[in-house]
Amino acid sequence: MDKEQLKALGLAVIETEIAGIETLKKQINDNFAAACEIMMACQGRIVVTGMGKSGHIGSKIAATLASTGSPAFFVHPGEASHGDLGMITSKDVVLALSNSGETAEILTILPIIKRLGVPLISITGNPQSTLSSTANINLDATVAKEACPLGLAPTTSTTVALVLGDALAVALLDAKGFTAEDFALSHPGGSLGRRLLLHVSDIMHKDEAIPAVSNTASLKDALLEMSKKGLGMTAIVSADLTVLGVYTDGDLRRTLDKNIDIHTAKISDVMTANCKTLHANILAAEALNFMQHHIINDLLIVDNNNKLIGALNMQDMLKAGVI
Repeated sequence: MDKEQLKALGLAVIETEIAGIETLKKQINDNFAAACEIMMACQGRIVVTGMGKSGHIGSKIAATLASTGSPAFFVHPGEASHGDLGMITSKDVVLALSNSGETAEILTILPIIKRLGVPLISITGNPQSTLSSTANINLDATVAKEACPLGLAPTTSTTVALVLGDALAVALLDAKGFTAEDFALSHPGGSLGRRLLLHVSDIMHKDEAIPAVSNTASLKDALLEMSKKGLGMTAIVSADLTVLGVYTDGDLRRTLDKNIDIHTAKISDVMTANCKTLHANILAAEALNFMQHHIINDLLIVDNNNKLIGALNMQDMLKAGVI
């Protein structure tokens, strides 16, 4: 096969799966709303189960539900009949995936699920199947054909089931008022979590680590302070720590361009007055946006009275994973 033929085959798969999703749009009906209501009312957890490729999709759906405010976990139906059914309680809801609706491992555990009185929601490609008719609510994920040219490998059917699972998770997320901060609490180790949870106060330099000199200091003293603290800048403050200005590496280059004697100049003569400042209680991600908007690499942090309490730069953002 040449490159054009391979590209045509790939495009055909995508078009077939898009057609499957287009058909799925018609199935977002009262059954979908009823399934959401059952899951919303769940006092326990949503137990997702499925065999084979449906199991892989079910595992992803469970993970998505759990990370978006609907506690959930995946149970392998084969293991369920050998003890793992003990994970399911009467307060739970079961979400079972089977394209045929006749998966033996799932049918084996249906009587136990019904005996527990656990609400059962199914996602199947056969509304007349045993699983569909046994479930409290069946979500129809029927597809016209698989993208596999042999019509054997689960492709369109698994894509449609995954999209339907995402639709459930996001509908529940919105209905529960789940926020970005809630999402971050379950993802503290990821970059998104860091962006949503870290505040300026968590990453700024404090106390003795803050580069600062008096407004009466010489430029030479300011440069020594910059070298000592290693942030590429220093704050210029009054006796009560009120911020009067800032002096940065960029300011130094501009000073040298003006042929100013760095040994005799006063910092108050060359500093940038009325510099940009922020408060410590804002998100680090907001501070990053602020710095990028104003095209600055350094930032002084002040309290409500404009008193210096911290400092940070782009390197701090990078180290904290905000960038």
